[in-house]
Amino acid sequence: MTKLDNLIRWFGGKGKVLVALSGGVDSALVAYAAYQSLGTSAIAVTADYKTLAQEELESAKKICGEIGVKHILIQYNELENPDFVRNDKNRCFYCRAELSEHLKEIAHKEDVNMMVDGTNLDDLVDYRPGIKALKENGVKSPLVEVGFTKEEIREHAKKVGLSVYDRPSNSCLASRIPWGQQVTVERLARIEMGEIMIKQIFGAKQVRIRDFDGMASIEVGREEIKMLSDKTKLSELIHNLKQIGFTFVTVDPEGYKPGKLNVIVD
Repeated sequence: MTKLDNLIRWFGGKGKVLVALSGGVDSALVAYAAYQSLGTSAIAVTADYKTLAQEELESAKKICGEIGVKHILIQYNELENPDFVRNDKNRCFYCRAELSEHLKEIAHKEDVNMMVDGTNLDDLVDYRPGIKALKENGVKSPLVEVGFTKEEIREHAKKVGLSVYDRPSNSCLASRIPWGQQVTVERLARIEMGEIMIKQIFGAKQVRIRDFDGMASIEVGREEIKMLSDKTKLSELIHNLKQIGFTFVTVDPEGYKPGKLNVIVD
């Protein structure tokens, strides 16, 4: 019996389950397993909360189409939450606490017995206050309980034919803004537009623009850094980034690293 079989069996007898689905591979595998076990008693919910990149939303829709699971989209604006906008070290806690309230509303309407997410063992290593908020609100993490690492998730997602099996890890756009600097619609817009530009011009897959109060620090996957050595393309990118509001542009020679902005910026 494979670990995926164990994940599918985990849902046995759970009744009706709501899966908090982003656009990534972790929650995709959870949704797949839930649907395999429960069929129409599995429901996927994606929150379009204004800090979610459009490509993540489209990915979530595609995932649900591949699986066949019922998909509910909810919309609200995190920028109306002053705790979130303040952007202190607990930003992710406030984000996930608010998300949990919306999930509970859907769970009540759909007569759901349990809420689950895509948290895996590797997530527990980093500073993730959002996980604490979800747990406090009753959201279960089957990937943790069954013992899935990120690598194992990708492996099994590929085997069952989920197109997102090799999709780079992503997070909400607000994670690109250092703690202590307010989250604004303008910053989110230029970050999202800028990252799209990098992908289009260089073909990079793992991309982050860290927005240091108008200064763009570009991160790409470590194996992709050499792409940015094309001076003509880089000059084009810098020009375009300044056109959308960045005042200065630099390339991080260390490449992408999760949690790099987990520091307070006064």
